[in-house]
Amino acid sequence: MNWKKKLLALGLSLALTLSLTACGQKAAESEQPEEPAQTEEPAVEAPDGTEADTAHFRIAALKGPTAMGLVKLMKDNDETIGALLSSAKPYEGEVGNLYTFTLAGSADEVTPALIKGDLDMACVPANLAAVLYGKTGGAVEVLAVNTLGVLYILEKGNSVQSMADLEGRTVYATGQGANPEFVLNYLLTENGVDPANVDIQWMTAQEVTAKMASSEDGVCLLPVPAAAALMLQDAGVRQALSLTEEWSKVSSGQLAMGCIVARTDYIEENPQGVENFLSAYQDSIAYMSDPANLEDAAQLVAQYGITPNAAIARSAIPQCNLVCLTGVEMKAVLEDYYQVLYDADPASIGGALPYDSFYYGVS
Repeated sequence: MNWKKKLLALGLSLALTLSLTACGQKAAESEQPEEPAQTEEPAVEAPDGTEADTAHFRIAALKGPTAMGLVKLMKDNDETIGALLSSAKPYEGEVGNLYTFTLAGSADEVTPALIKGDLDMACVPANLAAVLYGKTGGAVEVLAVNTLGVLYILEKGNSVQSMADLEGRTVYATGQGANPEFVLNYLLTENGVDPANVDIQWMTAQEVTAKMASSEDGVCLLPVPAAAALMLQDAGVRQALSLTEEWSKVSSGQLAMGCIVARTDYIEENPQGVENFLSAYQDSIAYMSDPANLEDAAQLVAQYGITPNAAIARSAIPQCNLVCLTGVEMKAVLEDYYQVLYDADPASIGGALPYDSFYYGVS
């Protein structure tokens, strides 16, 4: 089979996966999320008929900061596939990795597919990465930390100046059972506030937005881009606290919110492909986080459906703390974060601290 036929098959799979993501979003709203679509991995031939030195990765990310760092790579991948499909002559250049991307509305749409082998990599919350490592018996590894703090306390008014000011208040929040809950409880406790003395009402981001719209002095906890969208929608809502800054006041480590994990068996089968991916991923994140590229980055984020429009993306991207930490730096950041979570609630990371084998590229 020639290049065009094989890439056409991959291109159709890509289109199918992205279209099913929209269906998955509707399913998430009905609390019956669909698993990401399975795609058949094509072998890729070089012009001389031999198998090319390339890899095909199926990658999922949540619609939010963890997906934003991928967007430039998504664009480059689409352009590569488009060029190969439109070429009238046999392609004679080198082809790096090829990717099929899935954007999901919640982690529940991603983790079953990763465990079953229907995905090769996934961008997930940092605590969930540790849970997956334990749940699979070490069958996943973390490749990189991709986002640091993305959580913010917003309010209508000017009464919240510190974490201590949340005592006795009602806080509308999203993220129960995940990073937001664990981080909020930790920061309240470290500031002398018993979380039981805060009326934390857990709900979806859409419900939080509705509550804030109908409140005269509401307080909420949201991640970006939802926080950015709320402030653009309602000029009366202000950013009261950055939980990243609050974390730095009580902890020597960094607030690692998101990371990318991969199946160990796929890493072992594609060692050079993984290295090539990490290099491309680093470049993608550097592009997306560069203030000089903000306008183009915002347009791309909206184009790929991660935010409803470019205005929200433009406001959110600078607050996403996009990074690509790998190797020993990644391990140090995650170990500090996991220790804090474990001390507060072992279940938050699956009941145990991950072994060294969890950290890719660290022997």
